[in-house]
Amino acid sequence: MGIILKRRYFLAFTASTLAFCGLFFNGLFTWALPIYVFFLLPVLELFIPPSKHNYSESEEQALLNNKIFDWMVYAIVPIQWGLVILFLFSMTTDLNLWDRIGKIFTFGICCGIYGINVAHELGHRPKKSERFMSLILLLSSQYMHFYVEHNKGHHKYVSTKEDPASARLNEWLFVFWIRSIAAGYFSAWKIQLKELQKKNYPFFHYKNEMLRFLFIQITLLVAIGLLFSWMVMLYFIMAAGIGILLLETVNYIEHYGLERKMNSDGNYIAVKPIHSWNSDHLLGRGVLFELSRHSDHHYKASRKYQILRSFDNSPQMPTGYPGMIV
Repeated sequence: MGIILKRRYFLAFTASTLAFCGLFFNGLFTWALPIYVFFLLPVLELFIPPSKHNYSESEEQALLNNKIFDWMVYAIVPIQWGLVILFLFSMTTDLNLWDRIGKIFTFGICCGIYGINVAHELGHRPKKSERFMSLILLLSSQYMHFYVEHNKGHHKYVSTKEDPASARLNEWLFVFWIRSIAAGYFSAWKIQLKELQKKNYPFFHYKNEMLRFLFIQITLLVAIGLLFSWMVMLYFIMAAGIGILLLETVNYIEHYGLERKMNSDGNYIAVKPIHSWNSDHLLGRGVLFELSRHSDHHYKASRKYQILRSFDNSPQMPTGYPGMIV
C-alpha cells in the first residue's frame, strides 16, 4: 500500500520536470506542461476510473508516521524557487513570441499547482516551519494574503454568501474571478485589522501580517526589476497572474452552487462534506497532493493530504481538477 501511494504522489513531480524542460529548452518543449495539464491529464482521467478507497485508522496512523509524505511537500519549496530563477533567466534570452508566451504559461502553471496549492497544504500545518514554507511558496505567486484569508476567512464562511471564494449558482467564471480576487484581498485586510484592534496594536506594527506581506512582495518585484529588467518583472507578474487565475478557477469548482443554511439562532450550520465538491480521480489527486478530495479537507482542515477521505454523501465531480478546469 505505502509503495503504491508514494508512486502516485511522485506524479506531482512530473509537472516540475516538464516545467524545467519548458523553461530550459525552446520550441515545442515550452508548451509541454500546458499540454500535459490541460490535454493529456483530462483525457486520461476520462478512462481511468476513480477510487473511493479510504484507509482504516491503523493505516492512517502508519501513513502519518511515514515522513516521506512530509518531505514530498517540503521538496516543492526549493523546486519552485529553482523554477523561479530559471524562469527569470530564461526571460532575458532572445525568444520568439511563441516561446516567450509558452514559458510564461509554463511558469504560471507552477505558480498555481506549487506556489499556491502546496502552500495551501503547508499553511494548515501546526509547525511554524511548515507555515513559513507556505509563505515562501505564496511569495513566488505574489499571493501571500491567501494565508490570512483562506485560513481565517474561507474556512469559516465557506459555502455562504460571506465567502468571496465560494461561487454562487449560475455565476459566470469571469465574474467570479473579479469578485473572489478583489473581495478576498479586502477580506484579508478586514481580518488583519480586526486582529490588530483586538490586541491593541497600531497599524504600523510588525504583527500586521498584511503590511509585511505587501512590503515583501513589492521588494521581490523591485529586486527582479533591478537584477534582470523591468520587462522581466512584468513577465513574472503575468505568470503569477496565471497561477492566481488557476487557483480561483479551482475555488470556483470546489464550492460552486453549494450553500450552508442558517440555524434558528442566526448562525450557519457546521461545515459538512456536502458543502464541497469532491473528486476521487487518481491522476488529479496525485498531481495535486489530494486537493480534489476537498470535502474531507473542509470537514476537518487539520487532516494531512495522504489521509483525506471520500464521502458518499459529498457531491462528486465528473472528472478530476485538470478536466474540470478545461
